[in-house]
Amino acid sequence: MKYENEQPVEELPIYQKGKEIFDLVKRIGDLIPEENEHLQYVKAEMLADAALLSVKVAGAHHAGLYDLKMEAAAIIRKAARDLMVKNHSLEMFGFEEVEYYQLVRDLIEEYRLLFIDWVAGFDQWDYIIDRWGLFNPPGVGPFDKDPDDDLPWDDFDLE
Repeated sequence: MKYENEQPVEELPIYQKGKEIFDLVKRIGDLIPEENEHLQYVKAEMLADAALLSVKVAGAHHAGLYDLKMEAAAIIRKAARDLMVKNHSLEMFGFEEVEYYQLVRDLIEEYRLLFIDWVAGFDQWDYIIDRWGLFNPPGVGPFDKDPDDDLPWDDFDLE
């Protein structure tokens, strides 16, 4: 999907890096023995977290509102941080090729740097007030008056 003057999400470096991470996590996951139930569970968590890195970028890319973009960014951050420490779970449950996981950690660090630039590019003026107070642009609070309340709406007769 593409909007006017907007780069397709598939061309965004952060989206591409997310796909690269997913592909690597999948390849490492393919090395996990199917009979090891604990490692299979860790593998499922890893794949789910890795998928969020591109899926949530795509969702945020097509969401106009700042709070929706920031919510997606928070989910991405959590997924990436969870992926960073999965090597410990793999090691704990006896995954023999755990050293390959450093490649994932290296890619996540590259992703983190792209993430910082991506979030900095969010339009802080395209927002509605987040009444929960988590994802408002700087200077906007959950109890602020909504500027849209001052718009001179005419009552339209919809009959």
